[in-house]
Amino acid sequence: MKDKKKIIFGAILLVVITAIITTFVVTSIGFARIIPYKDYKKYKKLMMLNEAIEDGFYKKPNDEKLSVSLYKGLFAGLDDEYSSYYTKDEMNQLLEVSSGKYKGIGIVVSPDKKSGAIKVEQVIENGPAKAAGIKSGDLIIEVNGKKYSYQEMDIAVKNMRGDEGTSVDILFSRDNKTFSKVITRKEITLESIVEKKLENDIGYIRIIAFDEDTDKSFMKAIDKLESENIKGLIIDVRDNGGGYFDVVQKISDRLLGNAVIVYTKDNKGKKYIKKSDDKQKVDIPIAILTNKNSASASEILTGALIDNGAGISVGTTTYGKGLVQSVIQLRDGSGYKLTTSQYFTPKGHYINKKGIKPTIEVKNPKEQLPRAIEYLKTKI
Repeated sequence: MKDKKKIIFGAILLVVITAIITTFVVTSIGFARIIPYKDYKKYKKLMMLNEAIEDGFYKKPNDEKLSVSLYKGLFAGLDDEYSSYYTKDEMNQLLEVSSGKYKGIGIVVSPDKKSGAIKVEQVIENGPAKAAGIKSGDLIIEVNGKKYSYQEMDIAVKNMRGDEGTSVDILFSRDNKTFSKVITRKEITLESIVEKKLENDIGYIRIIAFDEDTDKSFMKAIDKLESENIKGLIIDVRDNGGGYFDVVQKISDRLLGNAVIVYTKDNKGKKYIKKSDDKQKVDIPIAILTNKNSASASEILTGALIDNGAGISVGTTTYGKGLVQSVIQLRDGSGYKLTTSQYFTPKGHYINKKGIKPTIEVKNPKEQLPRAIEYLKTKI
């Protein structure tokens, strides 16, 4: 059996329209093996319980639902919000979101353990949710009349997606008050790069997400700005939940030169180092804008710039996601996402649940870009 395996440095927000982040694809070969006695003892009780259901349940159980519940329960037992089992449909949606085109309502969601609900992390510009007045921080209580907890976020996301032109009825909570919105789904094409030239020959590039082709768009943007003779560069990863690691690596090639981007450690203590090269390095001062929603791939780029002395950060402390996931699609179309290692910045900082503190802290979002411009003016 051949399985498709994808490694994720992703933002680990399950999304309605934005990307779950993967790095590269390798192929692994499934094989049969003899089950050790300790494993047999572990699953002997499971087999007994299954027989009890088959023999005693008052009606014929749905075997598929039993199997899915078993698989999901196995991953739930890890007590890791980033590890999950996915049915075929859920897996297809998970992989589809990295294409840059989505049919949904235009929000990014994450589990909120404190409230037990699903939290809106980001509302996409020009999306249906934005037009309906949904805000970051709103909690999702019900979708089409059914209540969902953060543990059922995958299913809730699936039910918020759908064909363009169809509607979904969602009950939200904000400031302890509930309100309902009927939102019409549509296809949204998400541009991952926005670039412009600012005052004093300073270039500005906003990276919205590290999607499949973001590195290509970044190269076009930086080439254009270089042709306009920029003398400083601001990179904006505020509200960027992450993306493909190989995209971060290619972007780093233009910003770092020959340097360590990040390194990871697995459960056996094995260390893997990822480096950039210096073929196309931009030799100008750099400032990167961050906030609490700058996660994973955004944090990798931020940490790499700071630790290598290639730039500084301005804004607020980042999200703090220092774990790596592998996404594996099985032959039957189902699959799973499993946390497989931890990552560290080039100088060995472990940022999980800590984030990266800014070089220059600026709490007011409206003042962050002007402060970065002010800094670069002193370096040009």
